[in-house]
Amino acid sequence: MLVVTSLSLAENLAVILVTFKFKQLRQPVNYVIVNLSVADFLVSLTGGTISFLANLKGYFYMGYWACVLEGFAVTFFGIVALWSLALLAFERYIVICRPLGNMRLKGKHAALGIAFVWTFSFIWTIPPTMGWSSYTTSKIGTTCEPNWYSGAYTDHTYIIAFFTTCFIVPLLVILVSYGKLMQKLRKVSDTQCRLGTTRKPERQVTRMVVVMIIAFLICWMPYAAFSILVTAYPSIELDPRLAAIPAFFSKTATVYNPIIYVFMNKQFRRCLVEMFSCSAIETAESNMNPTSERAMLTQDKRGSELSIMAVCSTVSKRKTGDEHTNCPSFAQLAASENKIWPM
Repeated sequence: MLVVTSLSLAENLAVILVTFKFKQLRQPVNYVIVNLSVADFLVSLTGGTISFLANLKGYFYMGYWACVLEGFAVTFFGIVALWSLALLAFERYIVICRPLGNMRLKGKHAALGIAFVWTFSFIWTIPPTMGWSSYTTSKIGTTCEPNWYSGAYTDHTYIIAFFTTCFIVPLLVILVSYGKLMQKLRKVSDTQCRLGTTRKPERQVTRMVVVMIIAFLICWMPYAAFSILVTAYPSIELDPRLAAIPAFFSKTATVYNPIIYVFMNKQFRRCLVEMFSCSAIETAESNMNPTSERAMLTQDKRGSELSIMAVCSTVSKRKTGDEHTNCPSFAQLAASENKIWPM
């Protein structure tokens, strides 16, 4: 839990910061990606840290209401992240396949989708705090979750409704949206193939879609299967460590979601490299002697890699007047798309 929580907090915080810093990332098509990172960050901040502390003690020692709060928070933010993946797939289908004609995705459309995700998730995670089922400690005793093991009729109805609305429906949205998208892409690719162009973009997108769907299933399928199993057979005897595995699988999604949906995005990746490179450059500037600073920009034979040897030019004063040499910022340097190496 320490490793997963630390990686998740660092990755998702980096996504939030880079979006805040670079205006070009604050576009409607990226709203859902940032919303996904916010939800994953909150899952790790609430569930990850509390689970880590409880595992240090060996049991959930914070009391009943802390258990209810932790169970609600983790479930709520987790379902927000899960439905954000479905909303992201649906938005990509709308943008690429254009089933609504020439209507463009605007900020208000993305905002409405995000508002729906948070409202819908809240509606289906608040009932256990109000009497329809409940949040209780897991079998392993260090985390809190919906009461899968209860044999009561009301608890069964909640689990079935929760499973349907928070797993089956978003999974269907993802499969149908990406399926339609692949059909559209294949038609375009067939046309290009007849014109003598390559099918490489189709293969790349297909590979990316398969990765997204497999990652979703790896994360949520064990949890969904476990919930149905214990709901159908509440008297089943499972080793507590085995019963804890599905919950830990779902928490790992907060680590690989940023990798799949953000760090593999070329625009986000460039801005991340620029943000951290600028930070390194500013640190170097503060440690350099201002009278000996100079800039040297070298480019290899292929023109694909840039090495920044220093940052600022010399500012010197002369008897006849001041002579200033301006230094371009890192963002203004004509860097290649492939690699940027700050030294």
